[in-house]
Amino acid sequence: MVKHVPLHVCPPATDGGRPVTLGGVALGVAYNTADVVRFLRQAGIDDSLIALDDRSLIEWQGGGPEVWE
Repeated sequence: MVKHVPLHVCPPATDGGRPVTLGGVALGVAYNTADVVRFLRQAGIDDSLIALDDRSLIEWQGGGPEVWE
């Protein structure tokens, strides 16, 4: 199994957006979990492996997938 670098979802900004980075590279801003899934897909993660609570895939900072404000 290939080990992936986790996607970093930063704490929400004042507009509710959460900056997202991968390996120190800014990917954009997520405004909901669908955006986070889109970034994971762009990183090459297969849909069958995507789970928002999987800490090996996503490192949530400043709150988990339920926090957008």
